[in-house]
Amino acid sequence: MEIRIGITNSGRELSFESSESAETVRQTVATALKDGTMHIELTDTKGTTYLVPVANLAYVEIGSEGKRPVGFVS
Repeated sequence: MEIRIGITNSGRELSFESSESAETVRQTVATALKDGTMHIELTDTKGTTYLVPVANLAYVEIGSEGKRPVGFVS
């Protein structure tokens, strides 16, 4: 699933594919915001880990978990 994170005072967004479920990502972000955690840690499908400061989150967009069709669709 694709995750896009907007960061304040930055012209670009962080975008990557994750193998975690949408509910897991949502819960991670919600808990960090509620508890006042300094950063969230997310890992993409290639194993790269992203640490994002919670204070600078503008938005978090969590894509759907559905598989995209490959090839021609009739």
